Amino acid sequence: MRFLIVLSASLAVLLSIALFPLLTTNYLWDLRGPSFSTSSSSSSLVADLFVTNGFIYTSDSSLPVADSMAVRGGRVLRVGNYSSLQDLVGHGTEVMNLEGKAVVPGFIDSHVHLLVGGLQLAQVELGGVNKKDEFIRKVKDAARRYCYGRSLAVFLKPKTRRFHQKSDEDGILAWHWIYVFHTDGMKAVFVAVKLNSKSQKTESGGEFEDLKHGSWLLGGGWNNDLWGGEFPMASWIDDVTPHNPVWLSRMDRHMGLANSVALKTAAITNNTEDPDGGGVVRTTDGEPTGLLIDSAMNLVLSCIPEVSIDKRREALVRASNHALMRGVTTVVDFGRYFPGASPDLPWEDFSEVYRWADISGQMKIRVCLFFPMNAWSRLQDLIHEKGRKLSQWLYLGGVKAFADGSLGSNSALFYEPYVDDPQNCGLQLTDMERLLNMTVESDKSGLQVAIHAIGDRANDLILDMYKSVVATNGMRDRRFRIEHAQHLAPGTIGRFGEEGIVASMQPDHLLDDADSAIRKLGVERAQRGSYLFRSLLALGGKLSFGSDWPVVDINPLGSIKTAMKRIPPGWETAWIPSECISLSDALNAYTISAAHACFLEEEVGSLSPGKFADFVVLSTESWNEFMAEGSASVNATYVGGRQVYPYPLVSEAKLIKIMDDDKT
Repeated sequence: MRFLIVLSASLAVLLSIALFPLLTTNYLWDLRGPSFSTSSSSSSLVADLFVTNGFIYTSDSSLPVADSMAVRGGRVLRVGNYSSLQDLVGHGTEVMNLEGKAVVPGFIDSHVHLLVGGLQLAQVELGGVNKKDEFIRKVKDAARRYCYGRSLAVFLKPKTRRFHQKSDEDGILAWHWIYVFHTDGMKAVFVAVKLNSKSQKTESGGEFEDLKHGSWLLGGGWNNDLWGGEFPMASWIDDVTPHNPVWLSRMDRHMGLANSVALKTAAITNNTEDPDGGGVVRTTDGEPTGLLIDSAMNLVLSCIPEVSIDKRREALVRASNHALMRGVTTVVDFGRYFPGASPDLPWEDFSEVYRWADISGQMKIRVCLFFPMNAWSRLQDLIHEKGRKLSQWLYLGGVKAFADGSLGSNSALFYEPYVDDPQNCGLQLTDMERLLNMTVESDKSGLQVAIHAIGDRANDLILDMYKSVVATNGMRDRRFRIEHAQHLAPGTIGRFGEEGIVASMQPDHLLDDADSAIRKLGVERAQRGSYLFRSLLALGGKLSFGSDWPVVDINPLGSIKTAMKRIPPGWETAWIPSECISLSDALNAYTISAAHACFLEEEVGSLSPGKFADFVVLSTESWNEFMAEGSASVNATYVGGRQVYPYPLVSEAKLIKIMDDDKT
């Protein structure tokens, strides 16, 4: 093993020396780039990039489609047909022949928890698990941590040519590759060397070592509805985790499972009282089962060691790469703020992760940040000092609060009780008088407000409150948001359009909720008021789409198809087919409407002159088929006119030639 590491490190050094001549401005990627200028007419300018011979959907109502687009300085210079743009092609212009492929604006995910998603990519992943035995096996395997060889990176400091090795602990890549990039004066060549030395063997042939006693085992994404609805218990996993505290969040993050070691660590017993806005689930004998709901989760979360700054920075990179792979170039990030979590976490992430990434040139996607509402004055002071736009990558959005919980954990707030829990109508997570006062002050200070509401009663409470705030503070362009707006009472739909409220919704939630809603609400209630995309649009509502990642995966194209087809897994027909929407409506909800929902429509959301050239090349060559079936995949993602997915690779043949030339 030691010999392989030394060998691979030597190879990395040799490759970096060989590739040093490649590290020129022709190969380096600096998304800060030259600034876009409108001081000269576009006819006197030469495009950096000319995209042509395709179907370009712009999300701009003044010119919905085109076949060509010119980019300069990271922004769209002009869009139209080839003949009207060919004068912009000159010396140094890169011409991209789409060969009939479709292009759409970079997707904007209107609701993510970006660092949480990045962290979860490296934790126990229980999404999609549909059997109790598989749930237990995954936790057991995770308790015996996998060991891999490590890829190596060699950093070349300008002028000194000194070499520095850095381990990548995210695991071994199954291929050899080289990636050249540039950030703030540091040039680097990444070399992944295939190492796979094994210390011990699992039955499946993998390698492992036992997790250190006392170390926390974290994960999530489970959905009990996939195995029939039975909630997991600590007893399921106690035998396979006897020495380690475990915390596994449900997919909606309004409920989580702790094993007995974690319950003991948090001092949760049958005498523990339910906190306001949460609950400790118990057996008929009063013993905690391990399940904690909403604010009760903090009993365990407060015991989990804080994630290090380095791990959170790694999570940002990991999450950004994952987003770019799915065509997402901008996100609205609601941070590590959930019921029961500390409201300080988003602020720590802002200063220690996002500001660091922005200043050091490590940002890969554009991020609009929302913060807990109880710290509204802190955000007001920051915006007063810095403005909303900190850079082309980082924007200060507004504040968020919670009205209720989630459907899956029976904590979404409804007028009528749950069918499977007749004494329960859900939870109101925040006192309405306190929420009103905070919203009035936040709005008065000019902040955008977004409030989580899922149940029909919760949505009505927030709509009533928003109306009261407008009456108190007067009319202005405020763009109040309701996050999720999943279940609406009769007569509520029209209020979104009438009162200018943004419905920030996540289509892929309905894939998991269809069966669950019918079981928990009954067929009639579920059919009447769930995920009313088309009705909201028809009555003038503003609709923006997102994923709520990591509750569900970040996947706009899959989500767009869901909004068009509404066919849950195992179903042959649509759930509430009258609420299916068109491809253009779904695309707009992920682009220009999503930009409008966070006040970024002047920067992103459409391929319009002056806006950032963030776009996605799709696999489809037939727009008509895309409109009919809603099926496509991401071929490439561009941010500021630069390709960021797939990553630029040096072919093996070219690498060999470079090394041979260097020898001579």
